[in-house]
Amino acid sequence: MENKKRSFFERLTGSVHIDDEEENDSPSLHKGKKNNKSENTESNQNNWIEEENEEAELAIDMYQTPRDIIIETMVAGVKPDDLELSIARDMVTIRGKREESKSIDEDNYFTKELYWGTFSRTISLPHEVEPEEVEAVEKHGLLTIKIQKVNKEKTNNVKIKSI
Repeated sequence: MENKKRSFFERLTGSVHIDDEEENDSPSLHKGKKNNKSENTESNQNNWIEEENEEAELAIDMYQTPRDIIIETMVAGVKPDDLELSIARDMVTIRGKREESKSIDEDNYFTKELYWGTFSRTISLPHEVEPEEVEAVEKHGLLTIKIQKVNKEKTNNVKIKSI
């Protein structure tokens, strides 16, 4: 079986893409063995464990005002000290880590859908921005990043000195 990278949603929910499921349900798997379904489930769980070390990708909203580009993303459960924000003229990178504070035996979970671990997102910006003119605020789990656009029409008159 070809090892395809699963989407964040598939890793988050433990679901399997339909095409992947059809590959696993070939006729040879159904011939006379009762435990094939449980073996297949264990195989999917093992894939989940292997993929836990991957970084998740943040979902964002990005919009503009006449002066700024605004990026919003949910970072609930992440301390501001555990967030890193890098800004270039045409790109923004948000990195962080959401740590699980409680240790509960895996056998005691009925459902486990929350994402714990490292995440990042690199966003190409539609306009050039001023990397020094940034305001980042986290409130109730919503991180709002406001970056000032470069004003290409701004001019600066310089007085010439004679020496």
